[in-house]
Amino acid sequence: MSKVYQATHVGKVRKNNEDALIFIEPETFVVADGMGGQAAGEVASKMLIDTVKNFLPTIPEPLHEDILKKAILKSNAAILRAANENPNYRGMGTTATILHIYKDRAYYAHVGDSRIYRLKNKILEQITQDHSYVEDLVRRGELTADEARLHPMKNILTQAVGAVENISVDTASFSVHAGEIFLLCTDGLTNMVDDNEIAKILLTSENPAETLVQAALDNGGADNISVIVVKV
Repeated sequence: MSKVYQATHVGKVRKNNEDALIFIEPETFVVADGMGGQAAGEVASKMLIDTVKNFLPTIPEPLHEDILKKAILKSNAAILRAANENPNYRGMGTTATILHIYKDRAYYAHVGDSRIYRLKNKILEQITQDHSYVEDLVRRGELTADEARLHPMKNILTQAVGAVENISVDTASFSVHAGEIFLLCTDGLTNMVDDNEIAKILLTSENPAETLVQAALDNGGADNISVIVVKV
């Protein structure tokens, strides 16, 4: 069994917290970062969390990556349906990042620019790949990672749940070992705190989720911040 820490904060700039997160016992973790006009971002991220929360417990463990993908696709359909029925919700969407740990194996499904990291042997590794315009430039070698963090178009997503009917969900599985630490977070953390500082906090803090959120606030808190830390 893992030790789990979680925290969320509206930040210093936004009026609403459009992030959502959940820990579904025994070992499933979800973060979502909503977007859209009026309060629609909050609606989209909550719909994703609610859909996942209602669907996954009906499936016996382990929740393989195809099951996690199905949960995201069900959320996509629900958000699109709500947007079609309510003009105020049109254009809403959300990121979706789900991690499930079962015994010595981890499974994930992912859309958007929220992230999963793994800290292993004191080295922080980004497991997921951002679905963003700027990340595409990095992959093509047109930007460095440092340049990407400061790019004015860094928040433009190329994939979001609820944006279109057909979305592409990244999935994978990998082995898990005792002592590893996993981090799920929205970009309100990663745009404010660099990887070196994240790794240091994960290694040293008694409550790493709260400490990570505070670090993002100390560095400006320009967006909502949501964090789940899982110590295996």
